[in-house]
Amino acid sequence: MTDFTMTKDAEGVATITWDCPGKSMNVMSGEALIVLSDLIDDALADEAVKGIVITSAKKDFAGGMDLNVLAKMKEDAGDEPARGLFEGIMQMHALLRKIELAGMDFKTKKGGKPIAAALPGTAVGIGLELPLATHRIFAADNAKAKIGLPEIMVGIFPGAGGTTRLVRKMGAMAASPFLLQGQLVNPKKAKGAGIIDEVVEDPIAAARDWVLNAKDADLVKPWDAKGYKMPGGAPYHPMGFQTFVGASAMVNANTNGAFPAPKALLSAVYEGAMMPFDTALKIEARWFTHILMNPSSAAMIRSLFLNKEALEKGAVRPKNIPDQSVKKVGVLGAGMMGAGIALVSAQAGMQVVLIDRDQEAADRGKSYSASFMDKGIKRGKATPEKKEALLNLITATPDLDQLAGCDLIIEAVFEDPGVKAEMTKKVEAIIPEDCIFASNTSTLPITGLAQASVRPEQFIGIHFFSPVEKMLLVEIIKGQKTGDRAVAKALDYVRQIRKTPIVVNDARFFYCNRCIIPYMNEAMRIVTEGTPAAMVDHAAQQLGFPVGPIQLTDETSIDLGAKIARATKAAMGDAYPDSPSDDLIFWMEELGRLGRKSKAGFFDYDENGKRLGYWQGITEKFPAAAELPALQDVKDRLMFAQVLEAVRALEEGVVEDIREGDVGAILAWGFAPWTGGPYSWLDMLGAEYAAERCDELEAAYGERFKCPELLRDMAAKGQSFYGRFNPDAKTAA
Repeated sequence: MTDFTMTKDAEGVATITWDCPGKSMNVMSGEALIVLSDLIDDALADEAVKGIVITSAKKDFAGGMDLNVLAKMKEDAGDEPARGLFEGIMQMHALLRKIELAGMDFKTKKGGKPIAAALPGTAVGIGLELPLATHRIFAADNAKAKIGLPEIMVGIFPGAGGTTRLVRKMGAMAASPFLLQGQLVNPKKAKGAGIIDEVVEDPIAAARDWVLNAKDADLVKPWDAKGYKMPGGAPYHPMGFQTFVGASAMVNANTNGAFPAPKALLSAVYEGAMMPFDTALKIEARWFTHILMNPSSAAMIRSLFLNKEALEKGAVRPKNIPDQSVKKVGVLGAGMMGAGIALVSAQAGMQVVLIDRDQEAADRGKSYSASFMDKGIKRGKATPEKKEALLNLITATPDLDQLAGCDLIIEAVFEDPGVKAEMTKKVEAIIPEDCIFASNTSTLPITGLAQASVRPEQFIGIHFFSPVEKMLLVEIIKGQKTGDRAVAKALDYVRQIRKTPIVVNDARFFYCNRCIIPYMNEAMRIVTEGTPAAMVDHAAQQLGFPVGPIQLTDETSIDLGAKIARATKAAMGDAYPDSPSDDLIFWMEELGRLGRKSKAGFFDYDENGKRLGYWQGITEKFPAAAELPALQDVKDRLMFAQVLEAVRALEEGVVEDIREGDVGAILAWGFAPWTGGPYSWLDMLGAEYAAERCDELEAAYGERFKCPELLRDMAAKGQSFYGRFNPDAKTAA
């Protein structure tokens, strides 16, 4: 059975149907490209065929390219991977160009056969690039369908003609949200933007009718017609010149030069816009090859697509545990975290019991969901009926007896071991014996909290990040006695709320906070040395972080950092390393400068909470050093402060699967996405160089940069993380 099949009817319409066997979504493979090309040749050569309709047998049209196709192109080329990639990409261009020209005489623009695309649902990536090569695109009136080119989100850009065609169809300015931001829209919005042509109830019927009545002129794309001018102007046109100057500024402002793909895309558009269409396709292919040869694209694809998808599909779920989908969840604590957990649980269709000390507090937590839905209604993304249905799923109450039928409890009460222990005992006396109990703690070891439980094998950590409804990651923490069913339950719950899980073993701060805290502390230490806070933040942004660590501290609140420092010092005693960063945090706390929430922190704010600039009191307290550090040293200190903790977490068995460490870092705190994560970044550097740099940083700045033994061993053996720890690796041994 092949991915593409063709039928011809008595009216002369050849229908080519895409249907990948055994897959819920069509993806393009190397074999499928050959089959499609042969079917197009057959239909064009058959005199009885008047036109062609390309559609899908599935509810959606297609989800994109099978990334293994690109990998195989590189492998098959042996010592010349770039050549293999370029030639393979040009073969795709040749196929889509064959569809576009459809057998017409290029000089007269006559004699071609009309080819239409009929999209039943979602069409993204190559699933849109293929329709863009047809003569008319019909999409079903399906509000859930997504149309677009999201490649930029995984470190590449549309390289099968999508970049060139969209720009020539819409103009560079109009195409930029879809190319540079990977924006996905529903069919009606795609039609309004000019990406597709028609939104109809029955796209196949409409496409058939069109191909039977199309004229020669209907087949000629604007860029193949005489006198074509690019919408908005080409680069040498006054308006086009302004567009490209603005686009360059926008790309650099948004990426700080850290992400290779947007720059390559913009180069392909700019250079291609000054050339004939077929030359522009070749330019696009060259830049696409360039980006595929960059290790960043491979790392981003691996972490943000392959590894992320594997984790969401249960790659680390315990085997032989039956489905543990949650039907009724109890949320203890209706504060910001508890309210957010209640919201996402209700959105997934679960019954939710939201508990707080009194009815007023519980109702306040439920009102968070009401406000969220009200905002959705204003934006046209929700309805009053959906709001009512969601709120009906949430029972806000101080009555613990309402938890009786729950199969999962998530505790989100005050971050105090005593308070949590008391609540655990009270609730376990009410809930069913097989109910899993989870704590949303962000810093307290799960093994210690589980001591209050009579069923420690059913006690687990489910650590959300704030705001719950926006953050994509959930960190699941196994205590020393946590059993497989509890892990399966947590993973199945995270799947239900459509977030990405990572599973780690218990240790103070777990994995994510273990890496985040040294990063933020190092930033503040650098400030105390007389380096301007702006330089520290900008260094992080140039590394690809969405915001700098100083700004991040203001956003998360300064008193939270002080609280964590005190709690950690109390737990570690004399082993706690004193740091200038603590002194800075405690000083800010004493001044009442607690960050954005108090409208005063490392930044000054106006009455509406808008940042006005860095607070000058920092400079007065820590005057600028006579000689500022090299920017590269600042960058390396910020990066190594994080990645060395990631290595130690792997070394100690806190992280069992490096995929989780890489995906978790990007989704939890925005670790430079272009790197693919901490382990991928170290693989880019090479273990030998990374170990040498550790030695230099340790000598210059202190023992916290000491090279972990694991990294030292890998350097000696010439190993990489993804070479040493395959996806099934469970420990760092």
